[in-house]
Amino acid sequence: MSSHGPAVALTARAGGALNGVADVPGDKSISHRALILGALSVGETVVTGLLEGQDVLDTAKAMRAFGAEVMRDEDGTWHVYGVGVGGFAEPGQVIDCGNSGTGVRLIMGAMATCPITATFTGDASLNSRPMARVTDPLALFGARAVGRAGGRLPMTIVGAADPVPVRYATPVPSAQVKSAVLLAGLNAPGQTVVIEREATRDHTERMLAGFGAEIVSEQTDEGRVITLTGRPELRPQTIAVPRDPSSAAFPVCAALIVPGSDVVVPNIGLNPTRAGLFYTLQEMGADLVFENMREEGGEPVADLRARFSPDLKGIEVPAERAASMIDEYPVLSVVAAFAAGETYMPGVKELRVKESDRIDAMAKGLRAAGVSVDEGEDWWRVHGRGHGAVPGGVTVETHLDHRIAMSFLVMGLATQAPMTVDDGGPIATSFPVFRDLMAGLGAQIEG
Repeated sequence: MSSHGPAVALTARAGGALNGVADVPGDKSISHRALILGALSVGETVVTGLLEGQDVLDTAKAMRAFGAEVMRDEDGTWHVYGVGVGGFAEPGQVIDCGNSGTGVRLIMGAMATCPITATFTGDASLNSRPMARVTDPLALFGARAVGRAGGRLPMTIVGAADPVPVRYATPVPSAQVKSAVLLAGLNAPGQTVVIEREATRDHTERMLAGFGAEIVSEQTDEGRVITLTGRPELRPQTIAVPRDPSSAAFPVCAALIVPGSDVVVPNIGLNPTRAGLFYTLQEMGADLVFENMREEGGEPVADLRARFSPDLKGIEVPAERAASMIDEYPVLSVVAAFAAGETYMPGVKELRVKESDRIDAMAKGLRAAGVSVDEGEDWWRVHGRGHGAVPGGVTVETHLDHRIAMSFLVMGLATQAPMTVDDGGPIATSFPVFRDLMAGLGAQIEG
């Protein structure tokens, strides 16, 4: 059973070419942050293009619980009337963040320096994931956390009544941890400093600056040093959310492995801290081009055109690129199965603590489908079989992980026999229109 209702098995099978325009949803990372920073501003923030997947809807519900007014027009425009930095009210109920690790960790950060108490929970997948990576630095501000064994949800956070600024070096590359610390630093006096040895996605820094916070990033011998001056009055904004590169990955990768395909994915955010997959695919020999490059809302944007690429080659993905494409490794491993030679992916320990252990889940499914995979704690290697040579013909476990489900459905569009996933329900958390969008391109996905 999925937390989203009865399990829904889905089957993908090879058919004709994929052709057309794939209008993928808005960027999930930016959508979460737009709602949270809108709630921490004074006045009305207007958001268009918001991803209306369950993860983001749960964040909108949480912002209402903390006292912000959040409304949606019939045309899909969202309005957030914020309460200001430090203005969160104590919620009267448990905050249920569903499947969203990003949502719960960012919200914990935003409330940790407010003199309130809140309890957080989620679905079975989220409640199994470690929260200490966030609650440890939040404790430095003066917040307290009480949860289940292993630092897991359900968990109660007692916000700091008299927060102090912190200087924190992130032990692992994680935009969620960095963002939680920065959001906590908003209501701490003085300067909060985050040091990253490896740069991670910088949507929080860009958006904080857009809302009027004093924030500076510089590269030093220590790494990337981000300094935030606390207690600003954030100014409400009008935000047009670019399309999500993590969602774009699925129709793009499908087009590369399905013969005759030619797919355009418009208005994709190409933030350098998010676009690693696309450059990796190009290095593998993918026919993938960026058209109409431009900037919107402080973020680089382009239209992506992906065409069938029968001569893909395995490569070694640079470990330092991992943070810019961490969510895309599952579907990259699918493309790697159809490439010639080995694709080696080091520096990916973070995949072990996502919605599932994604290395384990993908390795087991790929092996069942006839693809050889080697793995270690922080690396894995896919031995590609080449175009048209992947057997398929199995049912794989998704472990309530939306990206595992979509990756194996993409795989099934090019395997010799159909691929089935045991539960496609969690796809709605990030990409609610996935099936309809893929069907519109010509994909055969049934269930």
